[in-house]
Amino acid sequence: MKRIAISMRRFIVAAMATLAGSAPALSATFVYVSNAEDGDIGVYRMLDSGELQPGARVKAANVVMPMAVSPDRRFLYAASRSKPYLVHVYSIDSTTGALTKLSDSPLAESFPYISLDKSGRYLFGASYGGHVISVNAVGSDGRVAAEPLQVIPVGRNAHSIRIDATNNFVYVPTLGSDEIFLFNFDGKTGKLSSNTPSVHLMKAMTGPRHFITSSDNKYLYVLSELLGTVTTFAIDDKTGLLTEASTATGLPSDTKLGPGAPRGAVGVPGGPPPRSTDNDIWAADIHMAPNGKFLYISERTSNTIAAFSVDGPSGKLTYLSSTTTEKQPRGFNIDPKGRFMVVTGEKSDTISVYAIDTGSGALKFLNKHPTGKGANWVEIVSFD
Repeated sequence: MKRIAISMRRFIVAAMATLAGSAPALSATFVYVSNAEDGDIGVYRMLDSGELQPGARVKAANVVMPMAVSPDRRFLYAASRSKPYLVHVYSIDSTTGALTKLSDSPLAESFPYISLDKSGRYLFGASYGGHVISVNAVGSDGRVAAEPLQVIPVGRNAHSIRIDATNNFVYVPTLGSDEIFLFNFDGKTGKLSSNTPSVHLMKAMTGPRHFITSSDNKYLYVLSELLGTVTTFAIDDKTGLLTEASTATGLPSDTKLGPGAPRGAVGVPGGPPPRSTDNDIWAADIHMAPNGKFLYISERTSNTIAAFSVDGPSGKLTYLSSTTTEKQPRGFNIDPKGRFMVVTGEKSDTISVYAIDTGSGALKFLNKHPTGKGANWVEIVSFD
């Protein structure tokens, strides 16, 4: 009987091991936060509750700011805005979220925004201080080519660059000249060429900054840094040209803030003379919930996240509410399932996590977690 019992235990253990080996890996979500003043990237695991478990912080470089994740989620790209201007490439461990440095490659300028085309073969950059954009080739191993394919002058203070869902059209808002530059993209060569017309001019002192496109690629939403408004543009699916459809403010009716003005670039001398900015509108980031029903922006002077409802057929936005958050919230993001939002503050030593009500869009504060100094950008990656 004793031998039978031992054999049975061995059989059970072996069976459990077999089942464990054949079972699919549990889904995992990881949050990455760039800390400009500390020159590193914070790594966190997001639990199903929205709680964050901190991991190791990975060294990057002074004034590390914008980040981008490859479409296949294998690589994280982070750009440093201090000389020498570099893009740091990391591989992402899909099980632990750990980052492993692969390479550093030179960039043409100080870029406050980087992104990739839908194939992940080309890296775009927009320079606020250099007034240019660039394209660099990306190898199958994730490494970025040292020499750019193109460096193209645009309007003053280029603040973001993104491609549409078709991988055919690229848009570049220039905050200082109130323009949106429109480009055609050749996915085979990685080259940009001007669309016709090549520029959409917005009203003076709008200050177009960051933007997103709707999941159906029908609308493009542009955030005004200086007014705290979001302008909806209809996208022509054949030409990529833009038509203004509507504008909505992201500020409550009782706000004490007024229109802002362009500010100097990080690490770039000059710019406008010093002035009080205590009551300036200073909007920063924009993201849409994956279900397409709600859109959010951050406003740094009031330390708030504003929520809008989205009318899908028309693209029209309706302001809902503002939620007080971290101090000077330059960057935030929403997890791919649309359940949680993570917000950084450049003048905070914590990041905040909110649960998103999928019916109303309302934010419910969950918890704060320690972070580095100058936290400014958030990327969230999920592996199913």
